[in-house]
Amino acid sequence: MSSVRVRFEPSPTGSTHIGTARTALFNWLFARKHSGSYILRIADTDRERNSREALDELLSVLRWLGLDWDEGPEVGGEYGPYFQSQRGQIYKDYLAQLKQAGRTYEKEGAIFFKLEGERYTEYDEYHKAEIEKVRTEPVVIKDLIRGDVTRREERDFVIVRSNGDPGFHFVNVVDDIAMKITHVLRGEDHLSNTSKHLELYKAFGAEPPAYAHMPMILKDPKQGKGKMSKRDKGAIIEEYEGRHFLPQAVVNFLALLGWSPKDDQEILSLDELIDRFDIKDVQKAGARFDEKKMSYVNFEHMKKLPLDRYTTFAKSALANRNLIDDSTEEDYIKAVLSICQQKIDSFENLSDFASYFFSDDYPINEKAEKKTTEKGESIARIQEITPVLQSLGDWQETAIDSAFNQLAEEKQVKPFAWYPVVRFAVSGTNSGPDFIPMLRVLGQARVVKRLLAFQDRYANLATG
Repeated sequence: MSSVRVRFEPSPTGSTHIGTARTALFNWLFARKHSGSYILRIADTDRERNSREALDELLSVLRWLGLDWDEGPEVGGEYGPYFQSQRGQIYKDYLAQLKQAGRTYEKEGAIFFKLEGERYTEYDEYHKAEIEKVRTEPVVIKDLIRGDVTRREERDFVIVRSNGDPGFHFVNVVDDIAMKITHVLRGEDHLSNTSKHLELYKAFGAEPPAYAHMPMILKDPKQGKGKMSKRDKGAIIEEYEGRHFLPQAVVNFLALLGWSPKDDQEILSLDELIDRFDIKDVQKAGARFDEKKMSYVNFEHMKKLPLDRYTTFAKSALANRNLIDDSTEEDYIKAVLSICQQKIDSFENLSDFASYFFSDDYPINEKAEKKTTEKGESIARIQEITPVLQSLGDWQETAIDSAFNQLAEEKQVKPFAWYPVVRFAVSGTNSGPDFIPMLRVLGQARVVKRLLAFQDRYANLATG
């Protein structure tokens, strides 16, 4: 059994940011790559900001992404509790060790960790006061992504706040020691904390984990510069589920935010991600969010889905727009989706793309209408083809195609003379699935009905 133990330590204070989800994913991939343990530990000591609703939402997101955990809430494990709010006695025991070693003192109600080294005072212009500092030995952080990073702590720091709650640096280190965490993979914004944590490890006489600090996620250039915030489009993971993105596509895209395999392949299954993931291949520079790439990755995964799975996702999107219900024939839904799968780029857009297959109340594309009806022969073309299609005894693609070809031969024109106007007459648009398969799936009765309705609607068109 592998000795690798990593943890994901979110704080349930709101919706799940894309950076939080990527941290969860990279830890999960690292654990699965090394046949290790993936621990979910909830940082819920901030009682004012944490909520049960946010926690439930977080757990739901992790499940939707497929990031199962080996230890943690609803799973258990021998190193629990896995909520920091329930680990109070553990923190007291570790705090007692530091007190006994003379490494703490109290000031203004808070408990400080006392650094070891030569103490001196320095005038701080910002605070307009003398500040006590400590000359400590430099700390070398052996980062798996950034190489050796040298930092020095010069100020004692709070480990228990004045309200009695243990501070982030303290609980972070205590929990990692107690849970035997071997690797800490987190955002680069935590790099500045790591020297504090190493000082605490040294005080406890414990071996620190290996660290890897991932690059921050930067805004899409169209949204501006800087770090991606929760206010930026695409930053909240729950929105992707609501927009009917495939979870495996979201995972694939998250993995590419700062990492890529050596062969530069971009469309990867979960098993392929596990097989190829190497923390040393994570880049140091910021990872740029790209909405177009997110959509591209999603579309590529959609195209590869078996029809049954594709149908499962599609039915949810169609039902949300009241285009289908339990009475809609499954075979008909699959027939529609089989000709749409390679054409439509997202389930989010599927309802608009395919609405005319499920309802006679479909939107009319104004540009397509103008282009189709501005020529006087449109009504004549529909009048020519309607009886031909109406009389067909075999509504298969070969027979439909032959009907157009025979009429074209009779009229001494190309069969494409009818395609655009017929497509518009039965769908309200000038684009969509391949033309003949579309007619087959719509069915003879529906096609003829709409061709007749077109003639009634545009009866005043000139014959040219």
